[in-house]
Amino acid sequence: MNGQSVAASTRLRGQVHVPGDKSTSHRALFISALANGESTIEGLSPGADVRSSEVIVSQLGVEVEHHGTLVHVHGPAGGLRPSASALDCGNSGTTMRVLAGLVSGVEGEHRLVGDESLSARPMDRVARPLIRMGATVEGVGDRVTAPLRIHGRSTLRAIDFHVPVASAQVKSSILFAGLHADGATTVREDARTRRTTEEMFLACGIEIESVERDEGRVVTVRPGRPRTTAWRVPGDPSQAAFFCVLGLIHDDADLEILNLDATPERTGFVEVLRRMGGDVLVEHTQALSLRARSSSLLGVEVHASDVPSVDEVPVLAVAAAAASGTSAFRDMGELRLKESDRFEGSLQLVRRLGCRAWAEGDDFFVEGLGSARRFAAFELDAKLDHRMVMSAAVAGSAGQGCVIDGAATVSSSYPGFFVDLAGLV
Repeated sequence: MNGQSVAASTRLRGQVHVPGDKSTSHRALFISALANGESTIEGLSPGADVRSSEVIVSQLGVEVEHHGTLVHVHGPAGGLRPSASALDCGNSGTTMRVLAGLVSGVEGEHRLVGDESLSARPMDRVARPLIRMGATVEGVGDRVTAPLRIHGRSTLRAIDFHVPVASAQVKSSILFAGLHADGATTVREDARTRRTTEEMFLACGIEIESVERDEGRVVTVRPGRPRTTAWRVPGDPSQAAFFCVLGLIHDDADLEILNLDATPERTGFVEVLRRMGGDVLVEHTQALSLRARSSSLLGVEVHASDVPSVDEVPVLAVAAAAASGTSAFRDMGELRLKESDRFEGSLQLVRRLGCRAWAEGDDFFVEGLGSARRFAAFELDAKLDHRMVMSAAVAGSAGQGCVIDGAATVSSSYPGFFVDLAGLV
């Protein structure tokens, strides 16, 4: 296999500043595009996924300028306009799903395309509510996969919609469409997902209400145009999870990950790792910082509701592989619908490490080895999935090294990942 080599490390020390949060970055671009005038974004994620969103808003009539670390976004006074060319979302599910809601409120025809991986991901979950709101959404097959054709309308119907599968992307798509509705639009979720959109709408003057109900949340937005805003993007907690796990499972590590988004729905992995016995210090100053030190971990039960996006599950599976005892990952079917089949990918990865692992329906189980130093050296095809790349790299660095095919795809979210990993000495 001709791929990225990761050497086993003997000692890990240092501080890590992970890239700007992708969720916040996408939404800062989209909200600023809808505003009338100049907004600024500090700390925008440098990954290819967010770059896709940036190019797309430019196609819709927005002027975007980079001045050092500050991005200036000039929303057109007359509002967005359709693009004559396709809107290429690349590998980014957030771009395609949230954008679908945004352009549903822009009168005219819009064509959304993506790469091979994104074109296999289901878009029916956003198509259904957007069609109810009056947009026309067409895709391929019953799952409405890309390419998508959307006919937007300047005024949509307000709806009250129950999201059947917890998804911040679906919720956000409906809320963005709701900005162009003829009344209040309500989204009901049974499990709380990240509230990035809600908080950012409030910050730019949109009237929005969020009420917690049992384990879920009811969110209601009223139509309106965002005002221009100076956005500051915090570090991405999902990226921090990789270094947090690395610090815990390595037998001589003390790592700090600084200036992160502190949203509770984004940091569920921290509580999972603490339940495993991980020495994770959480500090709140102006932002969240984590300190992870070498720990002896124990197997636990992890439910999808513990990490609502399930994005951190592959690296938590690596933590489970280093733990003593068996860990159970429950209700993880959503992993099959990510950039790759992360359900099967997580099982394949821990098996390459030498673990016994198996699946039962939407649950999977990992029998840990008791120490990352017992990991086998391995090779892995990451299936062009950035989170599988980083999870494998964590296992290789803490264990006996590895070779990762398809590692270049890490540029979609964290272009400097391997540089930051190599700097921990």
